[in-house]
Amino acid sequence: MKTYLTKERFAELKKELVDLKSRSRKEIAEHLKHAKELGDLSENSEFSSAREEQLLLEKQISQLEELTQGAVLIHKPKGSRIIEIGSTLKVQKGEQILTYLIVGSQDSQPGKGLISDQSPLGKAFLGRKIGEVIKVETPAGPIEYKILKLE
Repeated sequence: MKTYLTKERFAELKKELVDLKSRSRKEIAEHLKHAKELGDLSENSEFSSAREEQLLLEKQISQLEELTQGAVLIHKPKGSRIIEIGSTLKVQKGEQILTYLIVGSQDSQPGKGLISDQSPLGKAFLGRKIGEVIKVETPAGPIEYKILKLE
C-alpha cells in the first residue's frame, strides 16, 4: 500500500530520522558504554535497559526509513475536475460549509480539515465531482455532503 505524504510531513519525518540516527544513537551508545563499565553484563539491569532502548530506537529508525523511502509526495492537482489525493474541497453539510484537504493517513488531522484518503469520508469523496451529493455512514447514521467547490 502506498503512503501519501505532504511535502511538509515528509520533511518532518526526514528531520526526525536524521535526529534519531545521530543524536539518539549517540545517547544510547553512551548509555551502553556506561552500563558495560559497571561490570558483569549478565546481571546488569542498566545494560539490559540500554539494549532494550537501542532495539526500540533501531525499530523506529527502520519504520521511518521504510515510510519515507516508499512515500509518494502529495501534489495539489491542477485543473482536475475529480477529487483525488491532494484536492482541497468545499462541501456543505446541513447548514455548515466545510473545507477539507484529502491527504494520506500519516498527515490526517480531521479537526484541522485534513482527512485521510483511507477514512470513510475521504474514501467517499475520492473520484467525485463538484455538485455531487454523497452519503457517508457514521455511527450516528448517514450524513449527506454536497460538493460545492474543488480548489
